[in-house]
Amino acid sequence: MYRTHTCGELRLTDAGKTVTLAGWVQRVRDLGPFLFVDLRDRYGITQIVVEWLDYHVKGEGGLGSFVVDPAKRAEKVETLAKLGREFVVQVSGPVRQRDNENPNLPTGEIEVLVTELKVLNAAKTPPFTIEEETDGGDELRMKYRYLDLRRANIRRNFELRHRMAMEVRNYLSAHHFLEVETPVLIKSTPEGARDFVVPSRMNSGEFYALPQSPQTFKQLLMVAGFDRYFQIVKCFRDEDLRQDRQPEFTQIDCEMAFVEQEDILNTFEGMAKHLFKSIHEVEFSEAFPRMSFDEAMKGYGCDKPDLRFGMKFQSLTPDPSPGERGEDLVRGVGFKVFDEAELVVGINAEGCAGWSRKQTDALIEFVKRPQIGATGIVFLKWTEEGLKSTVDKFYTPEHLQKWAERFCMKQGDLLCIMAGKADKTRKQLNELRLHMGDLLGLRDPKVFKPLWVIDFPLLEQDEETGRWHAMHHPFTAPKPEDAQKLFDQQDLGSVRANAYDLVINGTEIGGGSIRIHDRTMQEAMFRVLGFTDDDARYKFGFLMDAFEYGAPPHGGAAFGFDRWVSLFGHRTDIREFIAFPKNNSGRDVMIDAPSRIDQIQLDELGITVKG
Repeated sequence: MYRTHTCGELRLTDAGKTVTLAGWVQRVRDLGPFLFVDLRDRYGITQIVVEWLDYHVKGEGGLGSFVVDPAKRAEKVETLAKLGREFVVQVSGPVRQRDNENPNLPTGEIEVLVTELKVLNAAKTPPFTIEEETDGGDELRMKYRYLDLRRANIRRNFELRHRMAMEVRNYLSAHHFLEVETPVLIKSTPEGARDFVVPSRMNSGEFYALPQSPQTFKQLLMVAGFDRYFQIVKCFRDEDLRQDRQPEFTQIDCEMAFVEQEDILNTFEGMAKHLFKSIHEVEFSEAFPRMSFDEAMKGYGCDKPDLRFGMKFQSLTPDPSPGERGEDLVRGVGFKVFDEAELVVGINAEGCAGWSRKQTDALIEFVKRPQIGATGIVFLKWTEEGLKSTVDKFYTPEHLQKWAERFCMKQGDLLCIMAGKADKTRKQLNELRLHMGDLLGLRDPKVFKPLWVIDFPLLEQDEETGRWHAMHHPFTAPKPEDAQKLFDQQDLGSVRANAYDLVINGTEIGGGSIRIHDRTMQEAMFRVLGFTDDDARYKFGFLMDAFEYGAPPHGGAAFGFDRWVSLFGHRTDIREFIAFPKNNSGRDVMIDAPSRIDQIQLDELGITVKG
């Protein structure tokens, strides 16, 4: 038996017991007649104590075991003194109360007095400290990920991931969902992100693709009568990476038959509330708020607004959208920037009127960065001296007072105003709003603000080619009242999707839609997207054929499991919650993948590599 207890298990009630522990040496403190060792395993840390004068070497040479010899008062044993960090050891001895208790450890009231110690495996000095606050950089930690995973805070990330996966399964199983595995080697249908492709040796010149999602298979399961399906599934997308993207990721994939949008929102809002309560003991008694796509874009400049703080957009010019009205409070006084802008819009940073010129200049530099691309910001402060703007020479106090009223300003507030093309300016102001939220400490990761964003456009148009693309995917159904526009191919930009996204704290956790379940409608959608009939049949003929055998109305959703876990872990980098992630170049630096393969394998696959 390697151990009778784990290193996180013993308490003061165990005092007097003789126990055996096994684990890794976290640190060693040599205090002369005593050696204190923090012994660590997955479950925690226990302090063990070696009393030097009671030991002698058992065995010939090398690292061996040490047993008590009370009759012999030998000098310090040299080999034991070399006990190093991350050595794997087994110790036995009685549990006793510590003289200096450590309130920060669950085992902090006790220690184990070693009567036998066996080195199971020596270890090289690790390239970074195996501590919660490590000195290892990201690349080094990823190269030695098996060491990084020993850190307690990283281990807790995976305990959280495990708990969430279990709670998801418990909830969905209780609501009659069946977990069904779908294929990993599928057909390439390059719509949306790029596929990862896999050559077939047995079918020379042909390729599988790794699934970007199980979308068509879960729809086929609805045709098959499975009614409610789910899967915690690996998906693959060959796209540029960032903190919340990996080339392979995990999603909670779900589908339901005989449902409308309201059924789906209620079911998965219930799942979200279940996770909030079971993981964080946070309860939402009210329904999650709902916001249309148009409202989100006009009020926050993005389709995933962070509602943990205010600063909702207010416009000083009429909204340029067709049919919109509003009072113009800025044009016609000679300030060219505002006169020529399609939209003038701003946010109210409450309590920030006292910010210095250096601070406001830093905001201007922030929005001028190439990734944002704005030209500047106009400021209006309400100080004890009254309203003061950076464009006072163009605007009277009466003008500024109307601006203040539009934004419901009060003394001490600061307006940040931007101008330009409507869509571009809103996106730029969104970046500024989020930046201000960070600067003011308004984006507390332990506060959760969920909402549903609904009524997305079904289609978006490429400005250069004029081609229409599906905003979600080509199987999303239009709102019933907009469906005829697809068949007529008229006013396509106004067609709304029967789609929805779950957003929490400004992060899109997931989303879905009611699906097209009628062959005629699906063919119309493919035509709008520029598919020829032959192309649509080659890529998706199996799905359209299935629709002719009694496809029920159905819809579903998929949630980014890695994102959701990282959100619940109060982090933004999903790599901290993936056991063996890729770096920002899509490489696994630990195993050095991707890598070249042998010419023999290439020849078998009929592949020629250039260069």
